[in-house]
Amino acid sequence: MIMNINTSSAFVMVTLLILLIIPSSFFIDAEIMDYPSFVNGPNSWRNTPSTSFSFWESAGVRPILANGMFACGFHCSLDGGDCLFSVSIFEISSEDNSSSSTQVVWSANRNNPVEMQALLELTSEGKLNLKDANDTVVWSPSTSGKSISRLNLTTEGNLVLFDETNHMLWQSFDHPTDSLVRGQRLVSGQILRANVSSAGSSEGRYAFAVIDGKFVAYMDSDPSQSYYQSSSILSAEPEFQNGKFGSFHVADSANFIQLGSDGHLKAYELKESGWEGTDLLPIDPCSYPFVCGNYGVCLEKGCSCPDSVSENEAAFFRPIDFTTPNLGCSAMQPISCESSLLQSFLELRSGYSQRVYTSLFSNTIALKDCKEACLKNCSCKAATYTKGSCYFLSQVDSLKKTNSKDLTFIKVQNSTISDRPHFPERKKQNTSVIVGSTLGAIFGVFLICTFIFLRFKKGFQEVEEDYLDNMLGMPTRFSYEELKNVTKNFSNKLGEGGFGSIFQGTLPSGSEVAVKHLVGFGPVNKSFMTEVQTIGSIHHFNLVSLVGFCAQKFNRLLVYEYMANGSLDRWIFNKNRDLALSWKIRRKIILDIAKGLAYLHEDCNQKIVHLDIKPENILLDEHFNAKVSDFGLSKLIGKDQSRVITTMRGTPGYMAPEWLSSVITEKVDVYSFGIVVLEILCGRRNVDECQLEEDRHLLGLFKRKQEEGQLMDLVDKCSDDMQSNAAEVVQMMKVAAWCVQIEHARRPSMSIVVKLFEGSVDVAGNLNEDFQNGLTLEAMETFASIVLPSMLSGPR
Repeated sequence: MIMNINTSSAFVMVTLLILLIIPSSFFIDAEIMDYPSFVNGPNSWRNTPSTSFSFWESAGVRPILANGMFACGFHCSLDGGDCLFSVSIFEISSEDNSSSSTQVVWSANRNNPVEMQALLELTSEGKLNLKDANDTVVWSPSTSGKSISRLNLTTEGNLVLFDETNHMLWQSFDHPTDSLVRGQRLVSGQILRANVSSAGSSEGRYAFAVIDGKFVAYMDSDPSQSYYQSSSILSAEPEFQNGKFGSFHVADSANFIQLGSDGHLKAYELKESGWEGTDLLPIDPCSYPFVCGNYGVCLEKGCSCPDSVSENEAAFFRPIDFTTPNLGCSAMQPISCESSLLQSFLELRSGYSQRVYTSLFSNTIALKDCKEACLKNCSCKAATYTKGSCYFLSQVDSLKKTNSKDLTFIKVQNSTISDRPHFPERKKQNTSVIVGSTLGAIFGVFLICTFIFLRFKKGFQEVEEDYLDNMLGMPTRFSYEELKNVTKNFSNKLGEGGFGSIFQGTLPSGSEVAVKHLVGFGPVNKSFMTEVQTIGSIHHFNLVSLVGFCAQKFNRLLVYEYMANGSLDRWIFNKNRDLALSWKIRRKIILDIAKGLAYLHEDCNQKIVHLDIKPENILLDEHFNAKVSDFGLSKLIGKDQSRVITTMRGTPGYMAPEWLSSVITEKVDVYSFGIVVLEILCGRRNVDECQLEEDRHLLGLFKRKQEEGQLMDLVDKCSDDMQSNAAEVVQMMKVAAWCVQIEHARRPSMSIVVKLFEGSVDVAGNLNEDFQNGLTLEAMETFASIVLPSMLSGPR
């Protein structure tokens, strides 16, 4: 961990004198709440909403214990979906005893929220278990095998567990989350970890701890980035052990201290207007590592993008959200490892750099060599050159102005058109005449062809529209004007696909939808017709619903149900530990995909083969229910047909080997499903050019690790939960291996896969014999390389 920030402690005494002691009259007594401060076992409590419409329910809290200003119980989000077993501090209005604010100060299951009907039970054996609605144990405190007899909530907000002899076995004060309350001490070895966001409860990247006798605020990264380090802190009372600072607790002038998701450490006290926070770290706003998001530049006037502090006139970055600049910036053209020859650097003016460098490439190198080395390294996103040393940044966090003369270069992707060479003047003029004449002729031919095409297209379009009107069982048909109103003139863009853009909208009924506006002819029309005909009349929970469509003149639009969490790829390939999915959620997603495909293959009037199963085509709703989407490449197969001949289509890396013969069955989807399962479990793409050559192909790496008996090495390391469930993950890897065998007849049907996951069928065959059935790494590379781009699916 890098710790190099020197700060002054002059603010300590001044702030301690200014902050006021909060009168207890603002809080309502626990006796009025009619909840006990302790309970004896055995006992149990179900997370069931009440119909009393009390201020507890309005705050989303279902208490079990209450004492003074604290309550312990189930604390749920506003939509009632995610619930924590937690201790909360309350601010109660003194006028009508209605709750005006509640704040969680400790939680047991912040990384694994439970749902309605979850259960907390103190068993007759003396175990305290928090179980989700499906009876899965989510949390249980470690009490060294001793029997718990009683739960007690103190007036300080400490949840304490006692045995029959009244001996304390466990207390929440020893396991802080993101907050400290009065009476609680943060000692060496304990860490405050901020929430991932203001709306999310899981652990974020910011942390605060006592290390080597100093207060240290830092952001988890590789290496960790310290942004505050001092032996003093405002509104905290340090305690010395053997003459050395060892811990601190909240001063009496505040009710609790909280490390926010933005990295700010604040002391909160109750004012008439509600909870009011005071910053405790005496540092400037630009000192927070992620204050302006990825690629954001922190300036006195606020956050901006790197283009504003470079000498380059071209624009390479834009804000993720123009109305909220601190969310960071995104590249207009993403960096591609496959197009490294088209990359260059955006040079920032001297003195702008990231606070902490990722890795030292060399301490004796020329500037030119530093740049060249970064261009050749796929993981290098930027380079900083200072005093002959070259540092690589594998992730670009917020940048700030420093007093140094550091030179920072951000890697950018250029256009596919190379810069024009510098010809002699006369040659330039001759070339211009030739090029101008040629372009003029081409343009004239283009206008004539366009006119003929549009005339033909108009007639074809009218026939196509009549055809759609005569089809039975079609979803709602919208006019183009209706969808313009639904999407507020296509103003809220969710993303882009190979055939157009997707916009968020709201129907008159209030339902949120995603509207895909297709652009182009030929393949676009074919994809549109296939999608409408394929899923327009089928309905399944694990298939994205087609709400409606628009076919009006040249406008082609598809209206889907809105999926709040987007596509699967953004969750499983993101190396941010804060966004890492738990084992429980990943397992559920895999089962959802399997159920959707089983329905397509076996329960429809005609067998539907999707042909483009990949993470980008798996969408997640707000509860992480997975649904298969994008049927633009799908194929219908009659019930009496066992196979079909069709042109090659799909995405390289997910296409089964039998595509080489163009004779396929529904087992091509099973193969793609197996690849997606491995990607979900391993947290990486099946072909990753950033890996070492021998590890680039996930199937080849999987086969090698299986032979070495080291499959656990492949489990996603970004998730501690995945690592702790590695044995179960490996079992699911074996199911994926069954799905990706080279002989399609050896692969299971999707209905069998569903039964496997539900536990009613065992994995057949021996993994050593069946895996890949002789498919070598060379064979995989050959197959991936011969697929023509015109046959493939792009981002959709």
